Order: sequence, then C-alpha cells, then structure tokens
Amino acid sequence: MRKDYLFTSESVSEGHPDKVCDRISDEIVDLVYREARKTGMDPWKVRVACETLATTNRVVIAGEVRVPDTLLKKGKDGEVLLDKAGHPVVNPSKFKAVARKAIKAIGYEQAGFHWKNAKIDVLLHGQSPDIGQGVDNAADRQGEEGAGDQGIMFGYACRETPDLMPAPIYYSHKMLEKLAEARHSGKGEVGKLGPDAKSQVTVRYIDGEAAEVTQIVLSTQHMDESWDSKKVRQVVEPYIRDALGDLKIADNCNWYINPTGKFVIGGPDGDAGLTGRKIIVDTYGGAAPHGGGAFSGKDTTKVDRSAAYAARYLAKNVVAAGIADRCTIQLSYAIGVAQPLSIYVDLHGTGKVDEAKLEKALRDVMDLSPTGIRRHLDLNKPVYAKTTAYGHFGRKPGRDGSFSWEKTDLTGALKKALAA
Repeated sequence: MRKDYLFTSESVSEGHPDKVCDRISDEIVDLVYREARKTGMDPWKVRVACETLATTNRVVIAGEVRVPDTLLKKGKDGEVLLDKAGHPVVNPSKFKAVARKAIKAIGYEQAGFHWKNAKIDVLLHGQSPDIGQGVDNAADRQGEEGAGDQGIMFGYACRETPDLMPAPIYYSHKMLEKLAEARHSGKGEVGKLGPDAKSQVTVRYIDGEAAEVTQIVLSTQHMDESWDSKKVRQVVEPYIRDALGDLKIADNCNWYINPTGKFVIGGPDGDAGLTGRKIIVDTYGGAAPHGGGAFSGKDTTKVDRSAAYAARYLAKNVVAAGIADRCTIQLSYAIGVAQPLSIYVDLHGTGKVDEAKLEKALRDVMDLSPTGIRRHLDLNKPVYAKTTAYGHFGRKPGRDGSFSWEKTDLTGALKKALAA
C-alpha cells in the first residue's frame, strides 16, 4: 500500500437535485412499509422499486410497488392499491403528499421549485410477476427468499475516523451537515443559504495516516443575490473549520468557495435530478469499490441495498474487533438464489488472520441470504428517508432501527468463530 498520497472525495447536500429524488424515492419506500404495518399486512412481503425525476416545478415518480393482500385498480390519478374489501391501502394522493412533505422539509420554496406548486406525476404500477417470482418462488422452493436480482456488493471500513470511514468522505459529509443544521435554524446570515450544495475535500496521507486537508471546495446556493464568493466564504468558513475538527488544515490549503461566483438558481430548477446518481457519495467516496447498484427507492429484498448494508456491517465489525485496520468485503448474488455465490475479503495487508479463514467465519456468524440479512439487521421498517443525505454509512444507529448496519455487536462472535 502507498503511504504518502493525496485522496479526494465529494459529498452533496440534501437539496442537491439527485438527493431530492433519492429522498422522495425512499419516502415512498417508508410510506409503503408504514401503510402495510398499519393495515396489519406482512411487511416481509412489501416490494418497492421507485425512481424519481425532478426538474423545474415538476416531479415524476415511477416504478413498481406491491403490498400483500392487495389488488391494483386504475383510478383517475393512477393505480390505487385496494385491499380485499375494496378499500384503498395506498393511493397516489398519499404518494404525492409524502413527496411534497419531503420537498418542504428540505427547504424548497422557490419560484422554480416549490413544495406547494410543483406538479407531481405518480406512475407507479404493480411489480412484474417475472421479477417477483425470483424472490417468491425461491422461498416456496428452498424455504427462504431468493435474491431480488443478480449483482455484486461491497462493504468497507478503516480506522481513519471514529465511525471507521475514510477521512475524505467523512469530512465532506460533515461540512454539509453542519451547514444544513445552521441553515435550518434560520439564524443569522447562514439562514440565507439555499438547500443545494456540494463539497469536496482533499486529504494528504503521510505514512498511511490522514494528516491534513490540502484542498477545500464548497459550492452552496444562497438566496441573497448580492453575495459573491468572498461573502459566501465569510459565512461558511466557521462551519467548515468546525466540521474538520482536529484534522489539520494545511498552511497552504487552497479554498475554492463558490468558485463560479453567484449561485442563486439551484436544486431541480437549475439542474434535473434522478434517483441513484450519487452512489459513490452514498458509500465510501471512491475509497472502496461499488458494485453499481443504487440504494434509494428499493425495498430490502433487493440485495443492491440489503447486501451492501450487510457487507458494511461485516467489514465494520472486522475492523472494530481489531482483526484488521482496513477491510473490503465483496458479496455476489444471483436472482432467485438465496445464499451469496461468493464472499471475498481483502484486509489490505493489515490483517491478523488469514483472509480465507475470515471468509468462512463470516458465513458462520451471519446468514447472508436476503431473509437472513433482513432478519439480522431488522430491515423491514420505515427508516430509509434519513439515509438519503450525508451517506448511508458512518452514521449513528437510531432507536427506531435506522442504520442498524452501523452497529459493532458482532465482534465477539467473529473472534469466537476465528478461534474455533
């Protein structure tokens, strides 16, 4: 491994056009889980694959949805899910309502994109039985759900930060989180910032350790049209320094704050957004591989989501257990097949055990079928909207069951399995 180098990662705020779409898609996932539970339906049988497009005062929500014991019937506003008695379970008006609520919570009340005035089209329809059978028929045949699709997923952890995340993405997220908290408070000049923002941090590594920040990039929307780059820096610099904490800012660090100048028109009015276009922001900032699949808008039978969470969970527990300082895990799946086809572990020369032995131990300590992952991490819950900004990883597990894959409660079982 290289010991001395520069590495850069970026993050985007909750108001970035693509993140607006991720948020709406996961609000739909959460809505379907909530409605299923409210009506006494089995959350294990919920299926959602939701994509969102946002542009100037327009939102289009498309994809597939299935709630158990329901029928789809076309209505004037789109397809309505009815229970056996003919009562609506989830209808387009509820989908539209959660989308508007999300846009409002992010802070969009602008002429070109306003939570109240944006036109919202709901084009959700029933799940294809040809796709559904990959999960359902496999469960009938082998006693557990098959993967909802083929694919490869990666998990990663390292000792660079308290949350066992790479430093560049960790601090890129922190900068935007701090600014968002201040913006939502509405106090002082920082309250004049807009929802749309991007950050980028370059970290210098010396002898393998994150030593200092050499480049800081931030572009943030602002509502006061008189502001220039100098004024924006004056407003945001204290929050950036606070976010970086003990990580040194190099004496010759280059600051690029709103380098193009004025940034008033932002969000979906300035640039169209789509679900799933910020997958590297969602994961490790490029410090580890990504299998290609996005997370947002998908229920947890989709291994793009659940298995990526499981891979992070395992990698984090490996590092937390002191087995290695860095860990990359790959899982692979085939549609309709429950157990992963392969498990690959790379400890990057920092491990205290043989990687092949660790691969076997991982199968021993956790059932990595979609059913096993969903059960172990308790994923059949409406907890996904909060994952859509500032990363799916490196977050604090919540009392509501959110970010359960960030727990380090498997360290003892891992050590025991390796000692056997």
